[in-house]
Amino acid sequence: NKLGWNLKPIKASFYIWIPTLNNMSSMDFANLLLEKAGIIVSPGIGYGEYGEGYVRIALTVEKKRLEEAVRRIKNLKL
Repeated sequence: NKLGWNLKPIKASFYIWIPTLNNMSSMDFANLLLEKAGIIVSPGIGYGEYGEGYVRIALTVEKKRLEEAVRRIKNLKL
């Protein structure tokens, strides 16, 4: 939520879906995060047409790594 996403707490999954920014495709957004921030996410389009406009992030890593990912995304100033 620090980055402007209105995300609700997860109750039964270890993945979170976040919307892409600036009307980017899920593939373009995933590539941007990889190339500019070193963050790997799954483009939503890979899960079907309803996944477009989102990327999926696994919450299976340490909290410190997730916080670092948020910091890196924030530093992109999207």
